[in-house]
Amino acid sequence: MSVTDSITSLTATADKLAVVETLYRYAAGLDLRDRALLASAFTHDAVADFGPATAKAGQAYPPVEGGETIAAALAESLAALDTTHSVSNPRVSLDGDTARLEAIVACQHLPRGDHSRHVLMTNRYDVELVRGDEVWLIRRVTVDNAWTEGDTSVLAGI
Repeated sequence: MSVTDSITSLTATADKLAVVETLYRYAAGLDLRDRALLASAFTHDAVADFGPATAKAGQAYPPVEGGETIAAALAESLAALDTTHSVSNPRVSLDGDTARLEAIVACQHLPRGDHSRHVLMTNRYDVELVRGDEVWLIRRVTVDNAWTEGDTSVLAGI
């Protein structure tokens, strides 16, 4: 492998890690109730579509547009819940300053005042990203549910 090929490979590896880091930033923003951290994962004109996943849990959640709006909507929807979001199996493809990320995210939801009830959703995330000035940003995310375990009524009112 030539030096140029090695540098190209290292750059691609760094970009792939940075793309996955964006989804980690998103998950941490949710779980830490850090709206600024959550918003930092999105472009200003991002679109988040949780409809495929929430429909399987008996809820309707229309697509949300705008990074700040997405962060506000998620913060409000999840305010009564304690959550953990665990990201696994990320697969990244790069195309210049755009990327596509597919990952599995296990999302545990418990009512803040009653941890005897919970719902665990394992979701497939399909994410389109763009390179920002210093970080990768989510331009579009679509979430579909692979399976759910527990009390889906925990999600009532999201």
